[in-house]
Amino acid sequence: MSATDTTPTTDTSPGEATASLRRMRALARAELTLLVRNRTAMFTALLMPLAMVLFMRSTVEQLSLGNTGLSTTGLVMTGGIAMVLIFVVYTNLIPTYVSRREELVLKRLRTGEVRDGEILAGTSLPVTVLALLQCVVLVAAGATLLDMSPPERPELLLLGVLLGLVLMVLAAAVTAVFTRTAESSQITALPLVMVSFIGSGVFVPLEVMPDRMADVMRLLPMTPVIDLVRYGWFGGGEPGEVLRAVGVAVVWSVASVFAVRRWFRWEPRR
Repeated sequence: MSATDTTPTTDTSPGEATASLRRMRALARAELTLLVRNRTAMFTALLMPLAMVLFMRSTVEQLSLGNTGLSTTGLVMTGGIAMVLIFVVYTNLIPTYVSRREELVLKRLRTGEVRDGEILAGTSLPVTVLALLQCVVLVAAGATLLDMSPPERPELLLLGVLLGLVLMVLAAAVTAVFTRTAESSQITALPLVMVSFIGSGVFVPLEVMPDRMADVMRLLPMTPVIDLVRYGWFGGGEPGEVLRAVGVAVVWSVASVFAVRRWFRWEPRR
């Protein structure tokens, strides 16, 4: 059953916008309560990114960065933001969407005033806000505790984080389409997680890869996010490179929206 089956007419009046925000806020409040009660989800959201950053540091120290213009600390901190986006948002939202679907929560919500987009957005709000706060903490820690310079182009850093949040929410909804149970989400999340770690510059910067391989890797979903974060924090990035990164992220976002509208399941899988 696709999202397009019962999509109501869109009303963009200020009153309807206020009502939409109120509905999403109510959903987000309920999801936040459930998130706090779920110890596994809280561990994944709060401690997993830190553990992966520490592991990443030991791995990156063995790389020869040479003339890449990157430092070990800079690579770890920008990779840490990617870790937050992946573990706090993506891997937490997949089982959330799946469990709400299998428990008929999504189906019941659709019988009321709440629109499909509001359901998905409201459900994702607690982890997206948590991820945004963790990214702020990482940037502040890098600037104050690790003697890193403040972001040179904060607007690009913010753009990269926001695009990453959108991409991870949409990717979680797409992954939930072919995830049968909340437990199996640990398996269905692996492809994107591993591809991002290996090919998007999280552990291995694209600058140390052959040019042709790097060009292909720049087309992966997380690569433009990491590129924008690095351009924002350390400068660099020609206008064409920035536009390419934004364009790739937008293309992935549009494709994900289409996939969610076409194939997202609102009722339990049979």
